[in-house]
Amino acid sequence: MAAPPPPPPVPDPSTVLHSPNKSPPQLIWPDISSRAKWSVSSFKFGFGAECLGDGDPDTFWHSDGPQPHFVTIEFPYKVAIQKLCIYLSHPQDDSYTPSALAIRAGTGPSDLQDVRMVTFDRPDGWITFDVSSETAQEGEGLKPVYAYVLQVIVVANHMGGKDTHVRGLRVLGPVDDGGIDDDPFTFKSPEFRMYETIR
Repeated sequence: MAAPPPPPPVPDPSTVLHSPNKSPPQLIWPDISSRAKWSVSSFKFGFGAECLGDGDPDTFWHSDGPQPHFVTIEFPYKVAIQKLCIYLSHPQDDSYTPSALAIRAGTGPSDLQDVRMVTFDRPDGWITFDVSSETAQEGEGLKPVYAYVLQVIVVANHMGGKDTHVRGLRVLGPVDDGGIDDDPFTFKSPEFRMYETIR
């Protein structure tokens, strides 16, 4: 009797992962995108923040204002953020495609700090990368960022393009963390969650 096949390798957490498929890749990190309120710096009618999370890479956020263009992701409580997963398509969007992103995080829009810069060379597909560039204490992978607010800033587009297209964006938490700031008594059910923060 043949031995069972070995389990698939777990990807190195610090690696930038590329997936050319249109559907979001199946990853080990939990998607925490739906916990947040999303907004964008500007948009053309019908091409707003809702296009970033609709799961359809044929729709996209189309900025329509002065640079810099950015996406602001606000959580109602502090979360652990490990990675971003973004869909960009240079073949479809040409000079509208971001070539450099700055990632900022903080407790509110007024105290955001730069945590990572990422550059792309003619990307096409889903790209997954760590939000932080700080090595974890255990020496394996990179630290998560703990924040209420995450901002993704388009620093530059290919060929100096003015406006930008982003076809998908997901926020991922750490594998071994529920995403909430180390509170063992955090409410889990939606009924009790409403009392978790001051409104």
